[in-house]
Amino acid sequence: MSKVTPTSRRKADHIRVNLEQDVQATVTTGLERFRLPHRALPELDLDQVQLSTHFLGKPLGAPLLISSMTGGTAQAREINRRLARVAQARRIAIGVGSQRAALETPSLAESFQLRDLAPDVLLFANLGAVQLNYGYGPGECRRAVEMIQADALILHFNALQEALQPGGDTRFAGLLKKVEAVCHSLEVPVVAKEVGWGISAQDARLLVEAGVAAIDVAGAGGTSWSQVEMHRAQDQDAATLASRFADWGIPTAEAVQQVRQALPDIPLIASGGLRTGVDLAKCIALGADLCGMAGPLLRAAAESEARALQAVDLVLRELQVAMFAAGCGSLPTLRQLPLIEIP
Repeated sequence: MSKVTPTSRRKADHIRVNLEQDVQATVTTGLERFRLPHRALPELDLDQVQLSTHFLGKPLGAPLLISSMTGGTAQAREINRRLARVAQARRIAIGVGSQRAALETPSLAESFQLRDLAPDVLLFANLGAVQLNYGYGPGECRRAVEMIQADALILHFNALQEALQPGGDTRFAGLLKKVEAVCHSLEVPVVAKEVGWGISAQDARLLVEAGVAAIDVAGAGGTSWSQVEMHRAQDQDAATLASRFADWGIPTAEAVQQVRQALPDIPLIASGGLRTGVDLAKCIALGADLCGMAGPLLRAAAESEARALQAVDLVLRELQVAMFAAGCGSLPTLRQLPLIEIP
């Protein structure tokens, strides 16, 4: 874990900026436009409300994903391992950050390896999709999956972030065909994920036609990676450029609705600015099957494992109470619940 590479240095910068700076997008998730209908007579007991579900064939205790965040540094290793123990304790899904650093420098692989702590959870490997245009292929994707004994691979799409990074990887032309080759070669499902600017119905259709098994919309309204790059910028022009995109992207609520309407049967993850269990309930009612959280759990895990567990437990309790007060005893019932839209 001692070798410092440009990729691992960038990962350390990302943790530092997320923990020390305000990197919230100026656009909102859109979830504030929706309300769950209140039931004065829910006709069920609170302890009857069931959060259990399945995603990509794997049983989960609740529809919560600890979203892909970090790896490749000593601090990232400790954060990941704290979150892995929380995921195992509550039987929720977890993803690691981009494993490119560990493919470049195998000694960094340990910071991503969580199976010993989380033997039963749904675990996602992770690589940047654009690396398929920079020499990566199915072999590297398979290595990322095998490195952490993952159940699925996330390919993340971060075109805007790469455009704002010094020396960013911006060759996105012809990428879809290479994504298709990975989907058809890999033994595990492939999930397409944005990093905070949303996936549209149009792009989701193209990705699913290429063989992607699930979509994580990762909409706008949470951590803005343009703001992260603004704080990392080495000169004023680069910082100014990044600052122009603080309100960019498809809000999370809109992205979930778009993709669910276009692809009624695709396994769908809502993420991007989710902060509470009520946010989770709204996303599930809008069409999501699983909900991802990153920023709040990163900050909690940076403090301690106990703080991370407390944060997860609060979110799950909020979700349970929201379902109870809306008269929904199960997630399938919640998915059928019509939300109240505030004009």
